Amino acid sequence: GPGAAGFWGSYSKCDLPLHTIDALLAQLPNGTGNGTGNGTDGFAAAYWTGDIPAHDVWQQSRGDQLRALRTVTALLRARLGGLRVFPAVGNHEATPVNAFPPPYVHGNRSAAWLYDAMAEAWQDWLPPAALHTLRVGGFYTAQVWPGLRLVSLNMNFCSQANFWLLINATDPAGQLQWLIGVLADAERDGEKVHIIGHIPPAHCLRSWSWNYYRIVNRFEGTIAAQFFGHTHLDEFELFYDEETLSRPVSVAFVAPSVTTYINLNPGYRVYEVAGSYPGSSHAVLDHETFILNLTEANATPPGTAPPWRRLYGARQAYGLPAAFPADWDRLVRRMQGDEWLFQLFWFHLHKGHPPREPCGGPCKAALLCALRSGRAADPALCRPLRPALPFPRVLQLWQQRRLC
Repeated sequence: GPGAAGFWGSYSKCDLPLHTIDALLAQLPNGTGNGTGNGTDGFAAAYWTGDIPAHDVWQQSRGDQLRALRTVTALLRARLGGLRVFPAVGNHEATPVNAFPPPYVHGNRSAAWLYDAMAEAWQDWLPPAALHTLRVGGFYTAQVWPGLRLVSLNMNFCSQANFWLLINATDPAGQLQWLIGVLADAERDGEKVHIIGHIPPAHCLRSWSWNYYRIVNRFEGTIAAQFFGHTHLDEFELFYDEETLSRPVSVAFVAPSVTTYINLNPGYRVYEVAGSYPGSSHAVLDHETFILNLTEANATPPGTAPPWRRLYGARQAYGLPAAFPADWDRLVRRMQGDEWLFQLFWFHLHKGHPPREPCGGPCKAALLCALRSGRAADPALCRPLRPALPFPRVLQLWQQRRLC
């Protein structure tokens, strides 16, 4: 009837049908839906940064969450063949939503029901040691290829919405201490590290976020890249040296969501990363975002595969000489004075379907401040932009635009 969702999805407060996710996976170079992919060419690995269930959070049971986990995991395995997938735990995987008790909570209130199911579902992708820490606290480390180590963090232990952290917000699962140990071992062994997680660091509780920022500073030579999700938008967060807050040391890439929630096109991100060779930086060299234009897709005849298309490539679109932290820092400064460039970023931020309301001066100040902020609630990170708004107002605007 009138107002019903489109077959492939809807521009509304609405999540995706499973067949849209299946269509996305089928048309990838690794996908087995086009008759050419075998799961070994096209991509080296997949980073899956969490949030599997839909947003009808108060209608969900543990059984619903486990069904979603197993269904999407099976779909990835079927469509991507032998490609290794490295998952991270999202805030929607639990029920009630955001409720992730620390590992010292046992019995029926614990998260063992979820972590055990994840370890079982992902055992073909992860080594035994990774499955062990996954069962304990939802985080792990594994080798991607020689010279590159992956760390998957459970960012629910920094979440502002996880009320279990009222007991201890600093390092509730000993995860940051564990992370320091993994990074120190990688530094000693000459490995580079990719960090993945769901909630970006600046969205975390202040104490956790500032400690994480300090760890990134200490191991800037070891951490080659960071990858997060959660916001549903196509963005990033910059990290600077702690002494001057002027030298960019790292960037956390925030990939857009596959889901349409809220009023978005479905999207996904492909990263080009320096490969496995002696002395490789394993750094991100470029990235591309692909989308499904829902207006076009829903107008196609039934049974027709929807046309996914490349929305943009980062270096080409923004005129970046490279994709290192300094390049993203310069982009933020350029956007401040180049309105056309900023509006292009705003368009890409929303996967080609921006809000009707334009992003004016206050909105722009809040967004540029957010891009510079790899840690929570630090007005000093915004100061170089000389915003006309007081920092509390910038924070308020930033929080208003959060979708999830």
